Amino acid sequence: MNYRIPILILAFIGTGLILISAGKEDGLGAFASTPLKWEIPKGFPKPPTNIFAKNKLTEEGFQLGRKLFYEGKLSKDGETSCGSCHQQFAAFSTFDHDLSHGVNNSFSTRNAPALFNLAWMREYHWDGGINHIEVQPLSPMLAANEMGETLDSVLFKLKKDTAYRRMFKAAFGDPAITSQRMLKALAQFTGSLVSANSKYDKVKRGEASFNAPEEKGYALYKANCAACHMEPLFTDYSYRNNGLALNRFTDIGRQQISGLAGDSLKFKVPSLRNVQLSYPYMHDGRIFSLPQVLDHYRLKINRDQPTLDPILQKPIVLSDREKNELLYFLYTLTDTSFTKNPRFAAPAPITIKH
Repeated sequence: MNYRIPILILAFIGTGLILISAGKEDGLGAFASTPLKWEIPKGFPKPPTNIFAKNKLTEEGFQLGRKLFYEGKLSKDGETSCGSCHQQFAAFSTFDHDLSHGVNNSFSTRNAPALFNLAWMREYHWDGGINHIEVQPLSPMLAANEMGETLDSVLFKLKKDTAYRRMFKAAFGDPAITSQRMLKALAQFTGSLVSANSKYDKVKRGEASFNAPEEKGYALYKANCAACHMEPLFTDYSYRNNGLALNRFTDIGRQQISGLAGDSLKFKVPSLRNVQLSYPYMHDGRIFSLPQVLDHYRLKINRDQPTLDPILQKPIVLSDREKNELLYFLYTLTDTSFTKNPRFAAPAPITIKH
């Protein structure tokens, strides 16, 4: 029985990944690990931590993580995967739904955030309740209204799958399937989801130019949005109250984690990258279009909230024309080379030759 993983010499602009050596068979139907070099895109800052420092990034680990990301076995119903709620064409958010479908006809209580440039995050989720990328998948996996599974059951299902035993061996040197290895492999995939090749990035690299409305929109962005959505990541990863009313879930945001009254209704500032594709918006998906988001900041902020961010105490003044120009700029943050990259798509079934 020969198990084969295709190894290619590849370079992906904007993904931050370069395959730097070809794997070798070990004589037992697997390949020796193939190191991947993770590179910081031009113009990006150095991440605050090295998420791969204790989790060596390899082609085999990445491919295992990719398969696990789209694997229904991680859920109780055998159908709900990470990729069910984080769809590549929507920048790994949930397309057109405010909340995500979980097992047993249940729903999440927050909008699924887009997944990219996770290596620059210190904390995860809208409230920052998870502080390590390798731990993050446990939250949806074990949540009754999301994937609804137990860790023991997930491992039991994976261990019964011959393909997984071979993939774990290729990634980690032996076929042992453990929760730590599963989480490390997932982190190799999600940590490699780098988006840095939008028109904005090409302009910054001198490969393209903004048209007149985009240029005016860029100036409006810098005057009205950049304080929270800082270039080049288009977020400062802070937690802020942006003047939304308490929702039906009485979700108080960061306060649930910190216990501090001053954190009431504060949620993580999301990146504006790929914002054209990641609707609906806000932590609960209550706003369905980007023009409506701008109208919220122009006209609908609740300024009676004691924890409202000080930046928003004064109205953001935009004419209808300026609103449209700002939208033109925001559309330049769409990175289709990321959302259409086959390397990040669900893998084709693995062929095992007898």
